[in-house]
Order: sequence, then C-alpha cells, then structure tokens
Amino acid sequence: MRFFGLKSCDTCRKALKALTATGYTPEVIDVRADGLSDRDRAAIIAEFADAALNRASTTWRGLSDAEKAADPAELLAAHPTLMKRPVIEADGTWTIGWKADVQAKYLGG
Repeated sequence: MRFFGLKSCDTCRKALKALTATGYTPEVIDVRADGLSDRDRAAIIAEFADAALNRASTTWRGLSDAEKAADPAELLAAHPTLMKRPVIEADGTWTIGWKADVQAKYLGG
C-alpha cells in the first residue's frame, strides 16, 4: 500500500493512524517533501481526472484564473500540494479522500 498525502494534513494524519491501527504498514509519500513521480501523477490523473485537484485548498485559491484553467496533470506537476488527499494505491486499486466509502474499504465496516 502506498499513501500519498501531506504530513501537515489533518485528514492524512487521521487516515494514516487508522490504517496503521488496522494493521497496514503503508509506504508514505509526502507530496510536498518527496514529490510526485511522473508515473504516479499520470496514474492519479488517469484514475480521477480533474477530481484529483483540491479546489478548496489554499494553493488553489492562490492561483490565477489562467493557472486554474490549465491541464490537471500540469497543475499537479507544478503544485503537488493541489492533490486531493489522501490518495491510496493498494494492489493496483486507487482511492482518493478519506470519506466513509474509502474508510469502509480499508477499515471494514
């Protein structure tokens, strides 16, 4: 399991704590500190398209209208913290966010 997020993100910390408590030992990729590889970025965009962008983020609000109109892959390349978090890849299956459906998938219930 690979866990893409930010160390400073409350939702990511909560998700990571819950996953660890359930017995997972995810490989954590901090998109700010570690970056996002071209391959992972392409897979995330292929899976979620522009839903991969966190339009509620401080980073998004700081972009110009022209920047906001750019291709999602280009935006994530330039601003990896724009990614909606967390993104989890487990056995070739991708999930995004930490809503009830994603929690049920990994934590049961």
